[in-house]
Amino acid sequence: MASGFYKVPKAANEPVKSYAPNSAERKELLDTYRKMYQEKIDIPFYIGGKEVRTGKTSSIHPPHDHQHTVGQYHLAEKEHIELAVQKALEARKQWAVTSWEHRAAIFLKAAELLAGPFRARMNAATMIAQSKNVYQAEIDSACELIDFLRFNVEFMTEIYSNQPKSSPGVWNRMEYRPLEGFVYAITPFNFTAIAGNLPASPALMGNVVIWKPASSQVYSAHVIMELFKAAGLPDGVINMVTGSSAMITDVILNSPNFAGVHFTGSTPVFNSFWETIGKNMNNYKSYPRIVGETGGKDFIWAHPSANPQEVITAISRGAFEYQGQKCSAASRAYLPKSLWGDIKAGIIKDVKSFKMGTPEDPSNFINAVIDNRAFKKLSNYIEQAKKDADAEIIVGGGYDDSVGYFIEPTIIVTTNPYYDTMCTELFGPIMTIYIYEDEQWEEILDVIDNTGEFALTGAIFSGDRYVIETATNKLENAAGNFYINDKPTGAVVGQQPFGGARGSGTNDKAGSVWNLLRWVSNRTIKETFVTPKDYRYPFLG
Repeated sequence: MASGFYKVPKAANEPVKSYAPNSAERKELLDTYRKMYQEKIDIPFYIGGKEVRTGKTSSIHPPHDHQHTVGQYHLAEKEHIELAVQKALEARKQWAVTSWEHRAAIFLKAAELLAGPFRARMNAATMIAQSKNVYQAEIDSACELIDFLRFNVEFMTEIYSNQPKSSPGVWNRMEYRPLEGFVYAITPFNFTAIAGNLPASPALMGNVVIWKPASSQVYSAHVIMELFKAAGLPDGVINMVTGSSAMITDVILNSPNFAGVHFTGSTPVFNSFWETIGKNMNNYKSYPRIVGETGGKDFIWAHPSANPQEVITAISRGAFEYQGQKCSAASRAYLPKSLWGDIKAGIIKDVKSFKMGTPEDPSNFINAVIDNRAFKKLSNYIEQAKKDADAEIIVGGGYDDSVGYFIEPTIIVTTNPYYDTMCTELFGPIMTIYIYEDEQWEEILDVIDNTGEFALTGAIFSGDRYVIETATNKLENAAGNFYINDKPTGAVVGQQPFGGARGSGTNDKAGSVWNLLRWVSNRTIKETFVTPKDYRYPFLG
């Protein structure tokens, strides 16, 4: 068999389409959206490359029109998950020894297919079932997922090329093996790109995967599986299952072949995985890799030297894009009294200008929150703020679930830096602001650092470089992704590897070599060309 040292195509970030009025991409996407909106799709789960339909189903309703049904997906039983484990392990025999360049080619092809014929369908599915506007769908389900697929291939080659030194007469080399067993990927509703990357990145490194997407993201997950199939991914390498989270997790974490978990979701759920895995350690063939990105209570801090308009825009975008349903979304801000007048007027003006409604209308900046549970949680916090003496709603505060789960973008101002919504992760379009005396700017940095359990993203604004350095140092452990004079959202693959620490996860940085390294088990090989034949060393005389 011919072989060589291959150079993969240089990765570059996928250009974001504008979807401007009268553009070709806008017409194609909206036509696709309307067509898919009127269809009734029947989504199977996938085991060993086979589509499985059990007849036990759950319906799919757009969050912005919860009485409308766009389809259903089938639910797995325990025996199906056991079969998925079996089929994954069978697929591993061939996939684990498949040459890296052929694995790379599959995911590079998937990127090209998504950039072209799959783009409108992936974006439309995300808009329909996850209630994302045109732009949020484009940067997520198209561009970011394309970037993950392309950059991960480049990162893989960087890893493989990292080799040890060799001494005279010896050849040392490092082999990067897939994990022994299978990987469990659990993905959230809010980013289609995360849903695609969490199973794809271990698979790229030669692993087999059982993937459970969030129930509210199954539509675009189905498109992802069709994309991988079209790209030539062999049967059984990624098995997508849907059904009871507790049942699926119980079967998988009790398998001796469980080799790792790739997770994005809530901190309590991730903590429960750690607990179960710890109890099951004597059952596993090897120590499982535990990789997770969890919650966040992300902040914006402004110094008196900050530009008020920059802070206004950071709040308007950072807190309210995709209804604040981003792990990185700003939900607490600390602003100096001297700038508050200008910032207050600006953010009220911005929020009042937001249009809210269906993603089918591209002029809508705000869409629905994901489901009724989120709607009730967020509306309860809004009602509580209306009652509390140490809180004031300065804009927003309304909500309506008669058609869709719509929460008005809401800004609360509090006199208590430890007010509930300054500390608790809400995952919705609610921003809480604390106003501090200008001379207390350094003390407030300590408050930020000591508030809550999370450390995912954070942003600081200042025109003073000494202040920027002070804040950067004081907040060293407060955010895994730290932004200077910019909003704390919008990490780009290949530019800002993403992940946080503390209660926000293991900080293994999706979209980087550091994440891919978690899905290999290294083997050091030493080959000696002239082997010693006498045990005696020179020092023995």
